Amino acid sequence: MTIKYKVSEVAKDLNKPAKQIIDLLAARGGEPKKVGSNLEEGELNYIFEHFTRETEEKSLDAYLDSAPKPKPKESEILKKADGTVVEMPQPKHRPEKKKVEQPAPAPKREVVTKVVDTRTVDVNLDKFNEKYTELASTKNVENRRKPTPAGNKQKFGNAGKNRGRQPFRQPFQKKRETEAERLQRIQLEKARKAQLKVQIPDEITVGELASRLKQTASNVIKKLMGLGVMAGMSEAVDYDTAALVAEEFGAKVEKEVHVTIEQRLFEVDEDPAESLSERPPVVVVMGHVDHGKTSILDKIRAAHVTAGEAGGITQHIGAYQVTANGKTITFLDTPGHEAFTSMRARGANLTDIAVLVVAADDGIMPQTVESINHAKAAGVSIIVAINKMDKPTANPDRVKEQLTQYELVPEDWGGDVICVPVSAMTGEGIDDLLENITLVAEVKELKANADRRAKGAVIEARLDKGQGPVATILIQKGTLHKGDCVIAGTAVGRVRTMKNDKGQYLEEAGPSTPVEITGLTEVPAAGDLFDAVADEKLARELADQRAADQKEKQFSSYQKVTLDNLFSQIEEGERKQLDIIVKADVQGSAEAVKQSLEKISNDEVRVKVIHAGVGAINKSDVMLANAGGAIIIGFNVRPDPIAKDEAAQCEVELRMYRVIYDAINDVTDAMKGMLAPKIREVEQGRLEVRQVYKISSVGLVAGSYVLEGKIIRSSKIRVVRDGIVITEDEISSLRRFKDDVKEVAQGYECGVTLEKFSDIKEGDIFEAYILEEYRD
Repeated sequence: MTIKYKVSEVAKDLNKPAKQIIDLLAARGGEPKKVGSNLEEGELNYIFEHFTRETEEKSLDAYLDSAPKPKPKESEILKKADGTVVEMPQPKHRPEKKKVEQPAPAPKREVVTKVVDTRTVDVNLDKFNEKYTELASTKNVENRRKPTPAGNKQKFGNAGKNRGRQPFRQPFQKKRETEAERLQRIQLEKARKAQLKVQIPDEITVGELASRLKQTASNVIKKLMGLGVMAGMSEAVDYDTAALVAEEFGAKVEKEVHVTIEQRLFEVDEDPAESLSERPPVVVVMGHVDHGKTSILDKIRAAHVTAGEAGGITQHIGAYQVTANGKTITFLDTPGHEAFTSMRARGANLTDIAVLVVAADDGIMPQTVESINHAKAAGVSIIVAINKMDKPTANPDRVKEQLTQYELVPEDWGGDVICVPVSAMTGEGIDDLLENITLVAEVKELKANADRRAKGAVIEARLDKGQGPVATILIQKGTLHKGDCVIAGTAVGRVRTMKNDKGQYLEEAGPSTPVEITGLTEVPAAGDLFDAVADEKLARELADQRAADQKEKQFSSYQKVTLDNLFSQIEEGERKQLDIIVKADVQGSAEAVKQSLEKISNDEVRVKVIHAGVGAINKSDVMLANAGGAIIIGFNVRPDPIAKDEAAQCEVELRMYRVIYDAINDVTDAMKGMLAPKIREVEQGRLEVRQVYKISSVGLVAGSYVLEGKIIRSSKIRVVRDGIVITEDEISSLRRFKDDVKEVAQGYECGVTLEKFSDIKEGDIFEAYILEEYRD
């Protein structure tokens, strides 16, 4: 019979942390264990034997003596006449031992410790002072110039005999200072005090160095020439060269350090280990659009609020906290992946655990793959919640099999990914999901320092008519107090009000706590980092500086990676890896394009497909490419209008192909620096098919409405259905009512017939374009 005893159950029964059990098994050797792993009989015996030895008693007699002694009986107590109670000794039924006379102990002698100071000479350290040393040398020079009196001749005959002996000197005998010596001493002290001090940065121009040294530029240039450096007045020299010149002029050199406003405002020191304390985990729920993310969140929130608050949660701030099994968990309610990706693009890795929701009847869908790639890119732990287990068509094993295709191996199959079957409809498995979240958080040992100024990120923000800018923030470390000065991006201000997800006003909030604050000067962007600072004036100066930098960045000539500038970036050493996002019409094509592109990596640049999906290119793909500095390659798909505008705004390159080899050749040529396209598409307009009707003399006619741009009679047409390119064709006829026209502008209706394609359906999108030649 197989024993199914998980690590979490053993830890719970022994009242020990799960991490201690895992570390104990790791020290024993063998395969690493997880909180949900089943233990073998030998491993259980090893755990029980370890804790048995840990709690064993070393001595039986000591254990027996530690037991409480019984109270004496009434018959064993005797009262004296004065009322005192005396306990009678009980006879022992043991043979009496013979008494052995012990010799009287010798009287103890008192030991007296006497301290003798062996120091015989008091050393006067003042005479070794640099000041007196210089004066002494000056006196010696003068004394050598004076003739020695006849009565004070030195005898050299006994020099060898007295070697090693100190000459005898009368104590407290000091020669009187002459007027010349006093003046010389005063001049030396003035020169020492008047020594010039200069600060020199990493680089400094010769003219600026001369100004700081209070010298003429010609004198500084002469010194440089003496060092072998030929530099003009406007040329710059490094710190080492400038320091040598300054020392030649007798100046004292100090390194000039530029301290930025951020360094003056923000605390950059690492928190010591003793200041860290446990914090709640931050969890984000991700998955396909209709697989039950919102239902699971609502079920968790409704089932785990404290008494008296049920039905009263009306405050939606994009994040909330629940308490399960005595542990607090923070959930981020992000709309899709956009906020999640934008936060990561700004360097704010807020989440610790990602719950991936997969429907048991549908399995892995395109947005599920996006969620997996987003979670992997953020480096967070993944827990899979297999939802809709109440449906008769639920097949969790199929979901687990599909997960293995994306390097997510369930624990039941020997992997390290926890899979929990749940039902948002009935509530089945919700408690198990929360328990696994707390177990994973316990193993990760999430800690933060609460005794410092607050630091975190903005989850979402809005402009309220009555309150002004309102921002929802998640505190990552430190404690935020009401009235603190905070800065987030270009927004700055003092916290006027602060309340939690239940609408309760707070005076302070600690790590992993989401709060909604007011008092900022403007609405910050989602994902902006915020800091509580001590100097409001410096904070406003930094906000102005950031706003100016943003404007300058908009007009800068910075270019993101494209296939056209890829080779130049490789030559300059800026690009070592080319990240690509692949979107195709079917999964097989996406995998084929991915494998083909990754095979063309070479020694100079590595091609990596960070995401491969199915369907039209959407805004989420563009934001992922923007966060990772990637380009997007579409195979038989088109971007939707929102994604196209977002790509233009973020300067993300979109490349569309109908043949796999064209994409491979373009990337290969770009890596070799040979990319020189001569023909490109110029988009003209888009129209939507509103009605399809058949005319005997003409054929199938698409009654259409021009959505944007214009349609020209000579335009080429690309038929797009649900984001997938169906075919490419040319216009056979273009009419308005009964008249043939050359073009139809935006906002007008028209009738279109195509040369070859006739399987037109309502809702199809016709994209009109022309091909033109161009030269770089």
